Amino acid sequence: MDKIKDTRSFMRITHRYLGYFLAGIMAVYAISGVLLVYRDTDFLKKEKNYDKIVAKNLSEKELGKELKIKNLEIENRIGNIAYFKQGAYNLTTGEAKYVKKELPFVLDKMTKLHKSQSKETLSPLNTFFGIALFFFVISSFWMFNPKTKAFKRGMLFTALGLVVSIILLLV
Repeated sequence: MDKIKDTRSFMRITHRYLGYFLAGIMAVYAISGVLLVYRDTDFLKKEKNYDKIVAKNLSEKELGKELKIKNLEIENRIGNIAYFKQGAYNLTTGEAKYVKKELPFVLDKMTKLHKSQSKETLSPLNTFFGIALFFFVISSFWMFNPKTKAFKRGMLFTALGLVVSIILLLV
């Protein structure tokens, strides 16, 4: 019985202080997660003009990669100027003038944190955060005595959450 009590105390105390520690990180991830849902819209984005010199005679695909514009399509060519939705590219000089809609600096950095990859410097933070959240999931089952009504209701809500998640993954 003492071992169960010790495990429960450890889980509750660790859950509490880890929760306080991660509160700021969770706020950033929550905001950036909502922003990422609307990344295909212009929500909170502002236009920014670019004037950039790139390699000459780039193909449509190469130009899109160089300018970091997804699905860039050349709509029209007049002489040595290729026009696309966001601007124009001079094939002989390599000059590209275009407009991109971007999030303000801080919000952009927040979304980059949210979707960083293993090769980036923030990946250890993301890994730690994911493991900490998983610990929250596990440790939450030690927050209440299994014989209580709150625990039994909690298990029902856990099951409902799993079912809803699975349904949303399959739809």
